[in-house]
Amino acid sequence: MAEIEVSIVMPCLNEERSIGWCVKRSLQAIRKLGVSGEVVVSDNGSTDRSREIARRLGARVVRQPKRGYGNAYLKGLSEARGKYIMMADSDKTYDFLDIEKFINPLRHEKYDMVMGSRLKGKIMPGAMPWLHQHIGNPVLSWFLNVLFNTGLSDAHCGQRAFTKKAFEKMHLKTGGMEFASEMVINASKAKLKIKEVPITYYANKNRRPHLRSFRDGWRHVRFMLLYSPFHLFFIPGIILMSLGIALLAVLSTMSIVIGKVSLGPISAVLGSLLTIIGFQAILLGYFAKLAYSRISPFDAKLKGVLSWLDRMLTFERGLVIGSTLFIIGIAINSFLLFEWVEKGLGELTMRDGAIAVSALTIIVFGAQIAFSSFLANIIKMDMQ
Repeated sequence: MAEIEVSIVMPCLNEERSIGWCVKRSLQAIRKLGVSGEVVVSDNGSTDRSREIARRLGARVVRQPKRGYGNAYLKGLSEARGKYIMMADSDKTYDFLDIEKFINPLRHEKYDMVMGSRLKGKIMPGAMPWLHQHIGNPVLSWFLNVLFNTGLSDAHCGQRAFTKKAFEKMHLKTGGMEFASEMVINASKAKLKIKEVPITYYANKNRRPHLRSFRDGWRHVRFMLLYSPFHLFFIPGIILMSLGIALLAVLSTMSIVIGKVSLGPISAVLGSLLTIIGFQAILLGYFAKLAYSRISPFDAKLKGVLSWLDRMLTFERGLVIGSTLFIIGIAINSFLLFEWVEKGLGELTMRDGAIAVSALTIIVFGAQIAFSSFLANIIKMDMQ
């Protein structure tokens, strides 16, 4: 069998009105490029004539009965035999004759991946709702860039190309619309060289889009957050814990009066609450990264403070540190209790109340660290 240079892959779900145009356009694009190629249609359970039309016009049809945008693409991309792969939807919203601007950077400029940008190109009237064009896509792309530093203007454009080797390096898994986010995130994590090119986005006049704005938008956001435990857990945790510790430290050393209001025990309890929630968020972030190190090839090694936390939370060391903090907290509150009894069970000062709450916080810290060392080592049992 002759080696195939380029594969064009498209998902398909009841696209009998457009699949024929897309297949013919793809074959024309391959001839225009002057290389050997194939068109792969990944059918996602069509009940119309889509498969029949695609086969008759020369496409290779593969079937993926498990519904989902990502599932359809995972099947089609894994079946593709080309050295270079271009993907686009089969609803006539993308022009397959743009193939040169996608494949040539892979062939001649040593890029690993080429992304189309509708926002830098042209969006035809009726092709994209105003909300998607001016809010949804720009905000999602901005959010992804903040979390993963991809630098893309249109991170969820459906027309893309990459080498077969790049596809294998991305280790894609998700089955829904978040597949588009996963590909960009994993490409960034794999340090792939990415280029963005402007494209024209056309209106789909054949059917209503499969996309569900808020549901699929939330799935993208949820996936990005779950894929970034540092931003989801560590940043909020560090901020909350820092605020809580600062409040407890101030209340334990001095009285604070703002106007006619004195900060007292309730403020100390707030400081304790912020500290405990923040510390718990940091621990959850550590466990999330530890779990990712088991399942993700991009997070196999813990770095920086996570590496230090991992070394600290050995079973024995975590137990010793946790027990020590627990005992220190008990000792501080025992001393305050003894002193209070000695003074005849009178009213506690604001300072003593803040110290007592701080000691209770230390007790909770000790318990959290001790039990967390158990959980960390349970998670790591499979990794050893």
